[in-house]
This record gives sequence, structure tokens and C-alpha cells, in this order.
Amino acid sequence: MTRRLLLTYLSIAALVLLCLEIPLGFVYSRAERDRMVRVAHDEAASLSAFAELSMDAGREAQDLPRRVTECARRIGGQVTAVSRNGTVIASSQPMSPERARDLAGLPEVATALGGRGSTDVRTSRIGGVQYLSVAAPVGHAVPPVAAVRITLPTDTVHARVHQVWLLLALVGLAVLAVVAGVGFAIARWAGRPIRELEQATLQLAGGSLAGGPVTVTNGPPEVRSLAAAFNQTAARLEHLLASQRAFAGEASHELKTPLAALRLRLDNLEPAVADHGRGSLAAAQTETDRLARMVEGLLAMARLEEKAARREPVDVARVCAERHRTWAPAFQDHGVLLRLTGDRVGPVRALPGAVEQILDNLLSNALRHSPPGTTVSLQLRHRADRYRADRRRTASDGRASWAELHVSDEGPGMTEEQRRRAFDRFWRAPDAPKGGTGLGLALVQRLAHASGGDVTLRPAPTGGLSAVVRLSRVDRPEGSHAFPRPRPPARRQPAEI
Repeated sequence: MTRRLLLTYLSIAALVLLCLEIPLGFVYSRAERDRMVRVAHDEAASLSAFAELSMDAGREAQDLPRRVTECARRIGGQVTAVSRNGTVIASSQPMSPERARDLAGLPEVATALGGRGSTDVRTSRIGGVQYLSVAAPVGHAVPPVAAVRITLPTDTVHARVHQVWLLLALVGLAVLAVVAGVGFAIARWAGRPIRELEQATLQLAGGSLAGGPVTVTNGPPEVRSLAAAFNQTAARLEHLLASQRAFAGEASHELKTPLAALRLRLDNLEPAVADHGRGSLAAAQTETDRLARMVEGLLAMARLEEKAARREPVDVARVCAERHRTWAPAFQDHGVLLRLTGDRVGPVRALPGAVEQILDNLLSNALRHSPPGTTVSLQLRHRADRYRADRRRTASDGRASWAELHVSDEGPGMTEEQRRRAFDRFWRAPDAPKGGTGLGLALVQRLAHASGGDVTLRPAPTGGLSAVVRLSRVDRPEGSHAFPRPRPPARRQPAEI
């Protein structure tokens, strides 16, 4: 905004200066030329009167050369007196016979000797120098007895005109500099509230208004009104979000205790239930477990919204190996093989604990939808895509460097419409197995986005579903060693992948 305002001020000032200085320069140029013509005309008229008196007295041979020389020295030009028959009576400079013969044929001299007008003004270029010539007849007879010709070089006038144009340009630059300084101060004053509003908007978009309300005492009245309205909107929005987070967290916490008590009562009731009622008891226990998992998912989302944790480097290969070792027995009990493969992708940036929660939810969904005798694949891949505007980190070769985490199963899969809706909260596919809450994939998406990545669902090559989580890799500075690994756990280090 500051640059635009400054450019606007400078454009208006430059336009005004051009409208004033260009006409002024042309007016001065014309005035200088008119002054030069007037001086030459006055000198020619004066010399013509003197020549007439000298010729009437018969002293043109004695007085006229001296007067011609003085006049030429005074005006800095050339002065010549020519008789009616074309001979040179007097000249301020030596002249060859050829030049003397040609002098009477010059247009201005011929006009003056012909008696057509009192003076004649011509402009010619001789030897690369532009001259102004003025010829005047001597006497009032027709035709006159002689004519005088005065020639002035225009270099002096052009030099003065150029100096005036240069002075006008310097004055214009000085005025533009002053306008730039004053305009920059005004633009900064007018744009400061806008910048504060922009920073506050970015903070609010990030989840909080850490800088406090925007100052509403600076800037134009319209900006102050906008700042006041923004403060009210931000305060109300922050209050609504805080109320929503508090309600979700408190409700989830309050539900955990009665759910735990209900589960305990159902477990204690199992010995006293007859055989025909055990099916209903098992269904009640299943629904209680599902409700407990839903409460845990709501709590996880509430905790994720309460604070914006800082992203940290995470050794995703070590996390995958650890979760594979943890989940492998559960998959084995259901007759499903959990296979771990992939590339060395290095550390990624993610929220603390986000990769573990993402894997737990994806592996839980894959186990729930995988028939016995099938395989679930957990695979790491490295991707370097062409740079796009929405990429936050790029490798040294100008490509975006990403680590992709693939969890693929051989279950029934999803249709394209189901894959689009799978990340909605509490949404479950019509043919989904019992026990799901509809919050797992929603939580995975929130964790991936909060870690600076994304997650997509694709059809697996084996016919099931493939969940692809993409996280940005940590670029190593040139010349540095490998990224330091986290301290290994006390138990046996998992195998490298």
C-alpha cells in the first residue's frame, strides 16, 4: 500500500510539473529568439540610418567602416554594407571577391535592395553553425541606394535555452524528491493501521490474536472504523472458538467417567447374564467401547485446537518401525499380515506425537476392514515434486521434498464419493464394520494439516484402499552430516527400513 500511494503522489506531481515546465520552456525559447531578432532589427535600423547620413554627407568611405566594425564587435556577429549595384561598401570581416559578388544575391539582401519592406529576417546554417540574418534598406528611395546586413550566431541563444531546460529539469527533480519524502511519510502514516490489521488478520488466521486488539487511534477515520469493527469481530470469534473448545473438552472429560463406570458395570454383570442374553451384553460392551473411542477422538481434536504446537524433526522411519512392532501381534491375531517396506526418507517436520497418532488410526482402520489371509502394507516413499506456490519447503535443486507414508489394505475399498466424504467427522461408510466412530480419518487429516502436510485416499493396486500421508522432509544444510537421530529406546533397536 505504501508503494502504491507513493507512486500515486509521484505520478500526480510529475504530471503537474510536465504541464507547467514544458510550456514554460517553450515560452522562454520563443522569447529568447524574439529578443535576438529584436536586437538584430534595432542594430540594423540604427546602422541603416547612420549609413544614410554618411552617404548623404559623402563620408561613407571614412565613417561607415568604423561604425560597421564597432557594431560587429558589440553584437558578436558580422556586419556588411552593400551598394545598389552589389559592391561591398564596408564589412566587419575580410571578404573574398567571390563572396562579395554572391552577397547581393542572398534572399534577405535582395529583398532589402528591392525596396520590398524595411527589414527581412532569415535563418541559415554556415559551417555547421546556425545564423540569424537581418537586412535593412538604406534610405527611403525606391530602390534604395544600399542595404546593411547583420548576421548573428544563434549558439549563445541555444546555450541559454539549454541552461533553462536543464534548470527546469533540476527543479522538477528537486520537487519530485520533496514530494517523495513527504508522500512517503504520509503513505507510511496512512498504511500503518492497514499493516497492523494485516498482521492481526494473519495471527487470527493462525488461531490466536497474540498481539492484542488493533490500535484504533491512528490513521484515517475509515481505517479506524475498520479497525474497531475488526477488533469486535476478532473478540467475538475468539470467544466463540474458546467456548467451543471448552465445551468439547469438558463434555468429553465428563463423559469419560460415566463411560468407564458403565463399562465396569457391564463387565461385572457378565457372570450373572444368562446365555440367551450374552449377545445383547456383548453388543452393549461393543457400543460402550465405540463411545469411549469417540470420546477419546473428541478429546484429541480438542487438544489439537487448543494449542498450535511447534513442528519438530521426527525420524519417521523409526516411528514406523516402532508402530509396526506394536501392531504386528494384533494383525497376527486376526490372520492379517502387516508388512513394512520403504525408502530411507530421513527426518520430517511434524507436531510432536502426530505421526504416531496418524499411524495408529490408519492401521486401526486397515485392520478393521482387512479380511483374514490378506496383507496390509506400511510403506515409506520419497517424492520430489516440481515447485508450486503452496509448497513450504524445497530441496536444493528447486523441487519440493516430501516423504510419503502409504498404508494400503486389501479390503473392499471405497467409491470415489465415499473417499471424498471419508474425512468428514462422524461419517461412516454404509457397509463399514461395526465399532468405528467416524473420527479416525478426520483426526488424521487435522494432524497432517497441522504438521504442514496432507492426506489423500486412493484405490490400492490390490483392490483395497490406500491412505497416503505426505509430510515435508527436513533439508540438510550443505556440508553438514546426517541429521542426528533421537536417542534410541532402552529396548532393542528396530530394524532399519
